[in-house]
Amino acid sequence: MGKPPLLNTCVNRAGGLQRAVLLLLLCIACVSPLQAVEVPTLYTAEVPLDSEAGDPRAEAYAAALRVVLLRVSGSELANDPELLESLFPNPGSYVTQFRSGPRDTLFVSFDGQAIEQVLRNSGQTVWGAERPLTLVWLAVDWGQGEREIVAADDPDRTEQESRSIDRNRLLRERVLDIARQRGLPVVFPLLDTIDLQGVTFSDIWGGFDDAVIAASERYDVNSILIGRVRPSSGQQNRWTYYFSGDQRSMSGPPEAVISQVADILAGEFAVGGDAPIERVALNIAGVVSVEAFGSVQQILGSISLIEDFAITEVAGDRISYRVDVRGGAARLGRALQFKGLTEQAGDGLVPDNALEFFYGT
Repeated sequence: MGKPPLLNTCVNRAGGLQRAVLLLLLCIACVSPLQAVEVPTLYTAEVPLDSEAGDPRAEAYAAALRVVLLRVSGSELANDPELLESLFPNPGSYVTQFRSGPRDTLFVSFDGQAIEQVLRNSGQTVWGAERPLTLVWLAVDWGQGEREIVAADDPDRTEQESRSIDRNRLLRERVLDIARQRGLPVVFPLLDTIDLQGVTFSDIWGGFDDAVIAASERYDVNSILIGRVRPSSGQQNRWTYYFSGDQRSMSGPPEAVISQVADILAGEFAVGGDAPIERVALNIAGVVSVEAFGSVQQILGSISLIEDFAITEVAGDRISYRVDVRGGAARLGRALQFKGLTEQAGDGLVPDNALEFFYGT
């Protein structure tokens, strides 16, 4: 999707204000890009390569495309072979790169823009790269009195405890693997001194979620998944998911629950290709430097919902934008929050198609 060039703005001010904006635009080339967590691209997948198949590479391309479509459009399309065939009769034509992987696998990368265009033209939903980060608190009762919380990394333990390290790691990898398949960013807690002062195994297992939620604040995440697992028991695993003020109870193995979370978020943030483009008035305050201005421009340029944007006014530390966006003001507001901007309460006079945000570092 094309984004407007930085000089393609119209500022409804005069004299010194226009010169100030022009200076910002001329200096923008010197601004460093935003810092971001490096994650695997949505349009690359690792799939098995069956050397005994009639056309091993073509079958791998088709399998990889299904994985990619599961991430960017959801399970309904990915599980409809007839629709997939009609939309993408030749998956290989969208491949931009491939390489051999370990254990007879193939890494396949696709042209994301071309795939998105097909999805939008056919009215399918598209979930862009603005995705909530989910923190997973996972309490495990291994039986015989062995209980622990799965951490982001394996702690230093004695040789006798190596078995616990291995099974902990394997459980964590199960969650991370399915999250990668669904394009869902997830992290586990550090379980350092700060965490352990605020949360115990009993807090998680007993459903004292207030303590867990309070301990999660330091991680700056958008959603929280709390799991209680008994691998050696016939009892169902119990999960609680918190997002955007809502609480949901779930059950089942980690793979099923992570997929449920991905479907919930896709339903919230994926936008149909036939969704109308709406014009939103966006005001961002707190832009007090050339670097801040550059960051704001890059944030807007990176949001896939935005088709076009332009500056309409600059007043002090406040910049007003005209934004053409798919999905309306509410979806744009959530995307801006995920990019680190803070929504400001309106004064009651702000129209429905207007947003007030604050940029702060």
